[in-house]
Amino acid sequence: MLNAIFLFILAGLAEIGGGYLVWLWLRESRPVWYGVLGSIILVLYGVIPTLQRFPNFGRTYAAYGGIFIFLAILWGWGIDKKIPDTYDWIGAVVCLVGVFIMLWAPRP
Repeated sequence: MLNAIFLFILAGLAEIGGGYLVWLWLRESRPVWYGVLGSIILVLYGVIPTLQRFPNFGRTYAAYGGIFIFLAILWGWGIDKKIPDTYDWIGAVVCLVGVFIMLWAPRP
């Protein structure tokens, strides 16, 4: 379980971080190396979820989506200095509960 959570967090940071670098390059006129580095990180993001041990692609990526939402809120708060409101936190908690249900609920 800890390995799965670690890989989800690593994938989320790669997706958000890579996308953020590309954003800075294209939207805020940063040097081209921002875009190149962001693109490389996004390719790594595509590989990281394949290291998960869950057999079902759709369920793995659906669960990752919940982790991504939580990480995106934290990124916005820490990097963009946009303070999440109560509804952001409620939504993130709902998503995280969904992640745990999808991945670790007992199945026949």
